[in-house]
Amino acid sequence: MEETIQPLSRIFIEIGPLKIYWYGALIGTGVAIGYIMATRETIKRGLPKDTFADLLLWALPISIICARLYYVAFRFEHYVDDPIRMLYIWEGGLAIHGGLIGGVATAIVYAKKQNIPIFKLLDIAAPSIILAQAIGRWGNFMNQEVYGGPVTREFLENLMLPNFIINQMYINGTYYHPTFLYESTWNIIGVAILLCLRRLNLKQGEIFYSYLIWYSIGRFVIEGMRLDNLMMGDTLRTAQVASIILIIGAVITWIYRRRAGLANQGYLDEVVKQQKNNKGKKRKKK
Repeated sequence: MEETIQPLSRIFIEIGPLKIYWYGALIGTGVAIGYIMATRETIKRGLPKDTFADLLLWALPISIICARLYYVAFRFEHYVDDPIRMLYIWEGGLAIHGGLIGGVATAIVYAKKQNIPIFKLLDIAAPSIILAQAIGRWGNFMNQEVYGGPVTREFLENLMLPNFIINQMYINGTYYHPTFLYESTWNIIGVAILLCLRRLNLKQGEIFYSYLIWYSIGRFVIEGMRLDNLMMGDTLRTAQVASIILIIGAVITWIYRRRAGLANQGYLDEVVKQQKNNKGKKRKKK
């Protein structure tokens, strides 16, 4: 006998004709929390308090546009007969790699205009970016997308998942792997790792490279489990190709900048310098 399990409502708030979907609300929440994190770190690193407020005015809409264009480009056949649906972002379909391209490109232009070291800016942003991605994946959960292959209810119960997650993974009569949850969890671990790396005074840019490597490893593995992939042709998963490029690119650039002497500034150089000055002052007083 087929189970009758109703999916959770995709609508967060409905006021008359106005509907705010969980997908957008959760992405917005991730951005807001990430912004608060980045702003606090910005002050500690000696940059103007409004650095990320000004940056997000441009980076957020550009990232959303790029994320949508990236998604539509690899799913164009779904929109040929009804092009207006390209604008329906509340239905899902924001590709993280597209958003990352748009956001980083905007940050590069902004940093150059404001005379801010770009790698310092990206290092500050890295934990916020991966945290926003972790929260945003729950928007995919509410839309019943970003899921893996079929499993049994018993399998999901053995993962000790709450019923609301198990039930939401019941799609068209079948239970599926909650790959959104796997990626969200991977990203949360990534946040913790990046926050720890901040204490090591890596060279500027290397926290951001660490983010690219960590996220891409997880994305490559988890993407192999998913059924709703963006594809390059009939065999290549777009996200896996992008992940390999990012891992290789980050590693090569990391090594090259170190060997070429281009990575001279440490992430915590200002703090280390201040600590030395404070010690010097204490010695003079003695």
